[in-house]
Amino acid sequence: MSTLQEVRTLLDRALGLGGRAEKFDAETPLLGSLPELDSMAVVALITAIEEHYGIMVEDDEVDAETFETLGSLVAFVESKLA
Repeated sequence: MSTLQEVRTLLDRALGLGGRAEKFDAETPLLGSLPELDSMAVVALITAIEEHYGIMVEDDEVDAETFETLGSLVAFVESKLA
């Protein structure tokens, strides 16, 4: 499974999208476009990513650009894994 597919699945579960995220591609806007993606959901999503990949995400590592699109979120995860 690619990082894109994994992050898409984590996003779907963390936000309770009921499978809607399966249609998302790298260009799909997230922050400001998904009403489910509020500040609490961002925390839940970061926690899910940390647990899934066994990484630590510091508060100062994430900003609005990280959650701009699915692709930007995937790029962030890949940079943490590198």
